[in-house]
Amino acid sequence: MIDNPGRLTKPSTRPAPRPRAGEVLLRIRATSVNYKDYLGVVTGELPDLTWPRVPFADASAEVVELGDDVMNVAVGDRVIPSFFPKWQAGDPTADSLSLIHGDQVDGMLQTHVCVSSVCLVPAPAHLSDVEASTLGCAGVTAWRAFSKASVKPGHTVVIQGTGGVSLFALGFAKMAGATVILTSSSDSKLERGRALGADHTINYRRTPEWSTAVVDITDGRGADAIIDVGGGQTLAQSVQSARIGGHIACAGFVGGRESAAFPNVLVMAKNITMVGSTVGSIEDTADMCRAIDAHKFRPSIDRVFPFDEAQDAVDHLLAQGHFGKVSITI
Repeated sequence: MIDNPGRLTKPSTRPAPRPRAGEVLLRIRATSVNYKDYLGVVTGELPDLTWPRVPFADASAEVVELGDDVMNVAVGDRVIPSFFPKWQAGDPTADSLSLIHGDQVDGMLQTHVCVSSVCLVPAPAHLSDVEASTLGCAGVTAWRAFSKASVKPGHTVVIQGTGGVSLFALGFAKMAGATVILTSSSDSKLERGRALGADHTINYRRTPEWSTAVVDITDGRGADAIIDVGGGQTLAQSVQSARIGGHIACAGFVGGRESAAFPNVLVMAKNITMVGSTVGSIEDTADMCRAIDAHKFRPSIDRVFPFDEAQDAVDHLLAQGHFGKVSITI
């Protein structure tokens, strides 16, 4: 729990809640840490939050009790809650984005929580609890970004970094039959990325203008799609990497929130489509889980922490040495 913006407090005990009509009681088995959890909640940067607050939006869980009028799940089901529990499908609205577990209401860093049954999606059966706990935020972010980009077999996709969203994007790109160009500042991480299917790799520390390498790899054409998780520090390079008529999914801001020198004329000249992508809907989550199940895809897990070391898990993520997701067992 967080009493005030800052570090997590030590675990405490309170009575388990009881589900109301339309709700279920979940036994949380694992959660995972997202960069958003730190910036938005632990630091208190999101506006209008109330304290104390149990953080984290991601979870894998077991349904242990049903409220009245619940028909879509049963006791014993393994499920994951959607990041936006009010966003059913289609394009987002102000209302559908107004509620996130761990922000406006208590989140998943606890043993039991009550949620609306309609936000629950069956967890892919072949995944462990730890693996399933990584899907709700990073997995859906990557899935919706690819859906918007309409990635097809033969397309070339640039993926930035080797964090959770990026490695999900790598997996989904290979499912779609695309050629992947992966960037990182670490040769060892790039080597691991190649083992997961990356076709080309670029070390952006040695090649700061990495868009030139993308253009060379694509024989001057540019990439069909770029999954941009860097934000302010990478968008200009993403624009320069894209082909005429290419697509850029803006899906993160780990490199900064604003771009000081944005090449808007080049966006116009190339007729580039740029789409903001903030996780996704319950329908997106269900579609992703079906695809993961069909392809027997497994998320990349960097490290797993026990419940009482949750702050260490956050610190590990912030050190940016991770490859894939950082999870917590509960």
